[in-house]
Amino acid sequence: MSKEQLSTSTEIPKHKNALEEKYQTAAELTEDKKVLDPETIKEQEDQLPEPSGWRILVLPFTPKEKTKGGIIIAQESLEKLRIATNCGYVIKLGPLAYHDKEKYPTGPWCKKGEWVIFARYAGSRLPIEGGEVRLLNDDEVLGTIDNPESVLHNI
Repeated sequence: MSKEQLSTSTEIPKHKNALEEKYQTAAELTEDKKVLDPETIKEQEDQLPEPSGWRILVLPFTPKEKTKGGIIIAQESLEKLRIATNCGYVIKLGPLAYHDKEKYPTGPWCKKGEWVIFARYAGSRLPIEGGEVRLLNDDEVLGTIDNPESVLHNI
């Protein structure tokens, strides 16, 4: 054997990660996972359940994946923050939400398209593709806010 044949025959093959075969970059890995936010939920709005009676359908706030300093937050930590969040975007109102004039003499506490605050474990969680939505009773809304990031603690 010549030196050229010997050097090529003893080369160690490069190890390939299973994810490397499917995704070329980390950006493609995160692009494949659909993240729910107020803009993307509008595409699925027709497929979401209609709240009955006095209930409200809310999309919990999803924190950013990267901090102001550029630190990328682990998916497990983000999932815990999503579950523990107490802010959400109102997607739909049930037909009887805020119609009790004795209970709500000044009118509705919130409307479709607003950000609201609710108790941490309020409502029923419904898993959907890309996250979850919550069904709250109309009296479980504690208040409205302009920016949910101002209420949540920064990581």
